[in-house]
Amino acid sequence: MVTSDFLVIGGGIIGINIARQLKRRFSDATVIVIEKEDHCGAHASGRNSGVLHAGFYYSPESLKAKFTRIGNKRLTEYCESKQIPMNRCGKLVVAKDCSEHPALDELLRRGKVNDIDIQAITEEEAKSIEPRVKTCQRALFSPTTSTVDPTQVLQSMTSDAIDEGVQVRCGVQYLKKTQDGIFTSGGAFNVGYLINAAGLYADKIAKDFGFSENYKILPFKGLYLYSDEPRGAIRTNIYPVPDLRNPFLGVHVTVTSEGKAKIGPTAIPAFWREQYSGIENFSLQEFMDLTLRQMHLIGFSNFDFKKLALQELRKYSRSHLVTLASALLDGVQPEHYTSWGRPGIRAQLVNMKEKSLQMDFVLEGDDQSMHILNAVSPGFTCSIPFSEYVCERIRPK
Repeated sequence: MVTSDFLVIGGGIIGINIARQLKRRFSDATVIVIEKEDHCGAHASGRNSGVLHAGFYYSPESLKAKFTRIGNKRLTEYCESKQIPMNRCGKLVVAKDCSEHPALDELLRRGKVNDIDIQAITEEEAKSIEPRVKTCQRALFSPTTSTVDPTQVLQSMTSDAIDEGVQVRCGVQYLKKTQDGIFTSGGAFNVGYLINAAGLYADKIAKDFGFSENYKILPFKGLYLYSDEPRGAIRTNIYPVPDLRNPFLGVHVTVTSEGKAKIGPTAIPAFWREQYSGIENFSLQEFMDLTLRQMHLIGFSNFDFKKLALQELRKYSRSHLVTLASALLDGVQPEHYTSWGRPGIRAQLVNMKEKSLQMDFVLEGDDQSMHILNAVSPGFTCSIPFSEYVCERIRPK
């Protein structure tokens, strides 16, 4: 049996940063990260959009608002210090018609309250930033929004963790908790304190420790269509006005760190937790559980899950996704968008008691374990300050 002062389950960007913070706070402690895949960041952390968000979407009292603003700055500084390529191209938020102007005003208000650099601009000013953009009279511009390659960030942070004394063990899967210890596919652990940063499986693991009583993960598949237009054909990220009642930002145009454009993402309800392609990673038990969960939400949710699901399922159609993107940008031609990128799965937490999507970070824990139940977007941007926040709440016996 391996003895460890701290055991972190999950080698995504949250798990790796928590491990690094723990090693800084408890320099003499043994800190081990276990990751069930053969490398860190194999799921959401390595499959996300790579956007470093600015933080003007989120209600001022939320953890997201605070951590996105700080996280954008900290992650930008990190990438610069490590010479990780960034595309500091900014972001336009556009209105399809005048009825969306009040929502633009609300985003501007939130940005100002959250101390974000966000600019109200005219249609002409928007076109000076991106000549092909479509907007009705007005737009918002976020100069601090940028893009990076998330896999490069994860590789760098994982190397940093190892150099700092964190043990990272890939190919090791959590199996169960008993009175005798934590059992994994790589053997048993005697653990002083456990941190559950398992993303899609965080709710299942939390239940072994008596947590996540009212919460369940609902996975949503995200897909992007890539453009074959030359680099620089689109200058900046372009987003629609979002529906602030749910955590999805709608189909938008993202310019990658390499200067290539992509449109998406979808937010299609998945029927098992790792439903990336075909029947890959199929689990009958997860299929049954998630089907029942979705049927329950169709009948009883307070956010019209049926409407959301039907809208998102339509986005499996390439032509429909292109049509949605053409509302943001002139010259969006279907023949330029034929290549789908790697799908990602968003681990969205649902409060089953209240039948609602959780819009902010959710933690539960005690003096033996801490469980990150909802580290949903923009978790990548927030990863450094959010990990510090988690570690401040860890109180080992």
